[in-house]
Amino acid sequence: MTNVKYPQPSDLPAALRDALRKINSRAEAHVDPIGIATPLLHAQMAWLAHPQELGEAIADFSMKMWNLQVHSWLRALGQPSPDVEKPHPDDARFTDPMWTDFATWDIVKEWYLTFTHHAQNMLYETPGLANKERRRAAFWWRKSLNALAPTNFFWTNPVAQRKALETRGESLIRGMRNFLADLEAGNVRLTNPNDFHVGKNLAITPGKVVFRNRMLEVIHYVPTQARVHTMPVVIVTPWINKFYILDLTPKKSMIKYLLDQGLDVYITSWKNPTDEYRGVTFDDYLLEGIDRIVQIARELSGADKVNAVGYCIGGAALATYMAWANLRWGEQNMPVASATFLATLVDYHHPGDIEVFLDPGTVDWLIRSMEEKGYLDGSEMAASFRLLRSNSLIWHYVVHGYLYGETPPPFDVLYWNMDTTRMPAVMHGWYLREFYLENKLIRPDALNVAGKPISLERIIQPVYAVAAEDDHIAPWRQAFRIANAVEGDKRFVLSSSGHIFGIVNPVVQPPKREFRTGSASRLDTPESWKGKATEHVGSWWPDWMDWLKPMSGTLRLAPKVDSKDYPALGDAPGTYVLEP
Repeated sequence: MTNVKYPQPSDLPAALRDALRKINSRAEAHVDPIGIATPLLHAQMAWLAHPQELGEAIADFSMKMWNLQVHSWLRALGQPSPDVEKPHPDDARFTDPMWTDFATWDIVKEWYLTFTHHAQNMLYETPGLANKERRRAAFWWRKSLNALAPTNFFWTNPVAQRKALETRGESLIRGMRNFLADLEAGNVRLTNPNDFHVGKNLAITPGKVVFRNRMLEVIHYVPTQARVHTMPVVIVTPWINKFYILDLTPKKSMIKYLLDQGLDVYITSWKNPTDEYRGVTFDDYLLEGIDRIVQIARELSGADKVNAVGYCIGGAALATYMAWANLRWGEQNMPVASATFLATLVDYHHPGDIEVFLDPGTVDWLIRSMEEKGYLDGSEMAASFRLLRSNSLIWHYVVHGYLYGETPPPFDVLYWNMDTTRMPAVMHGWYLREFYLENKLIRPDALNVAGKPISLERIIQPVYAVAAEDDHIAPWRQAFRIANAVEGDKRFVLSSSGHIFGIVNPVVQPPKREFRTGSASRLDTPESWKGKATEHVGSWWPDWMDWLKPMSGTLRLAPKVDSKDYPALGDAPGTYVLEP
């Protein structure tokens, strides 16, 4: 058979490609602003342009359909038959025995899985389509198929029908109540918000607000040890959601753990911006936020330097600040002695599943939307992140809440997840463009911050970086890139679990998680580092203390929480964290 070469986008003249790209971007921004239909249309056109590959895919699907038909006949006749298609390991929708023991439901399950898996594989393997466009097409098609799963509807969910019979319809009545409550709340609730109260059963570690400006409250915690290390720890939290993810209950609190280790701890509690904050910039977060808390910790503790910790976007901001501060003050006067980065990206080339929302057309549309309101609403961002894991963070709660009539159990992390914050329009637009689209943070001197071109190579201080193996927001291989970017000595840690539980990882018995540790150089790749890293069972927190304490100075009597220059303005957790 003669191989026919079909025209590829790369065959077009550069000027024409650029023009088509601009036209396509504008069309997406107006007709399909978040890019749902466009990548699916591109995938269809790509398959039609490759008839040989399409024929092979159809033949493969026909064989699967034949196997599925045979399976259905055998099950209908009461004969055993192995599954044609098995759920993915992380797919918990069909775990109830009814989906396997009863032929009717087994056939429904098998037809759904066979069709969805084949469609997904075709989209991931679309010929002649850019990898990013393939991922976007597969993502949106997967979300559509997830929504149409038989588990999501009463008449195709045998478990829901069984529960309705067992409870004589009470489960459906409870489900309707749950639905109406969610409808009133305007969200599919992950847990009952009445089960938690910040400052009462969450974020209860004693401390004082010692400073407040338009950007943040600085919380200084009461030491739990009579003697503490002279160099304080300053934690830069994300301004996406609120700081108390690191101070949930006492058993889960990273802050309490640090205090019990004899460390002097300060943390940022960011203001939840309103439309009046529309003009706030990334520079404002650095200068009025990070730099301010660093200077306050130095003055209150009497130490020349601090050990800094940054989590998620707080880590990216900390890396930006350190590159700027090393240039601004030089090595000797640099106020940060070491940095710990938790689930932090500094290279946004492959930023994980969030990439499906980020292209020039979508960002332009989002910026225009933010300009109208002055901010990005937290519920919009939360919906985007939940959509990344729609089965576990949306449909699971729909099925269990509405079809099964179950009340979600109290879960502090999920309550925190619902306690959203807003993003100032100018800052967030700049962040999306400069970090995600242009990827300037990783490029030497490409990013101007507070009047200076910064380079991560100027960070010569020791670095402890933690990533999580199942993190879909800051993928660990991409998070590892910080080891290739900074100059100082580096220790990299790979924890099990995801973006939250890989970090909120207290010491418990028996151990729940594992981690790998090892030094990292600028020449290492994620795979080469992993091949030589040491495996451990349990929490990485003690390993962190072994690294951090020797750099934290000698022990001294615990200092007062406030001072004449920084009097206590109120008790922790402060007032900003309570603002809706």
